[in-house]
Amino acid sequence: MRKQKIARPVFFGDDGVPTLQYQIDAYHDQWRCALEVEAGRAWRGNAVYRDLIQAMVMVGVHHLVLIVPNSYKFKSQGKPSESPDYEYAKAVADALFGHTRVKMPYSLTLVGY
Repeated sequence: MRKQKIARPVFFGDDGVPTLQYQIDAYHDQWRCALEVEAGRAWRGNAVYRDLIQAMVMVGVHHLVLIVPNSYKFKSQGKPSESPDYEYAKAVADALFGHTRVKMPYSLTLVGY
């Protein structure tokens, strides 16, 4: 069974029909809160960057809850390796939300699991 995603609009065309939408895991209308849960490869697959950028342009997203693995274990050239995905995601979030050159249009909760 394929997991259901929720379409959040970015742009609208004729008669208010969305012309561009992004898929997210959940959305709470009253809180204007989007939820993205990333499994493996949250960092190595660039999902963290994608989620942070797409939330910037989705209509009605005032808060993003981004959930990423604490670490991702994989093999590189046959050897076990590990990527500290939560720490990497936190560093990017700290840079974006803490820098004076960037004004993020939403608040963020980052959760590691």
